Amino acid sequence: MADSIVRDKIKAGALVVDVRTPDEFADGAYPGAVNIPLNALPSRMAELGPKERCVVLYCASGARSAQAARLLKQAGYGDVINAGGLEDMPG
Repeated sequence: MADSIVRDKIKAGALVVDVRTPDEFADGAYPGAVNIPLNALPSRMAELGPKERCVVLYCASGARSAQAARLLKQAGYGDVINAGGLEDMPG
């Protein structure tokens, strides 16, 4: 995903979700991101807010965030972006 698209979505109010483990999150995360580990996502979707809100997902490599994106899309979230790994997030 192009940095500029992700950056614009975040500036417009997208929710940034880190789907890594709490230990990984504690070691460093994207500013303003909330930590909802992939395995907890199905039971914590209500924390994401309205399904119309853009959700930007990332993890360590992009694999878990890809799984999370599929889960959210199946649950009816329309504007979901898999931004890949933390290193891929815009600076």
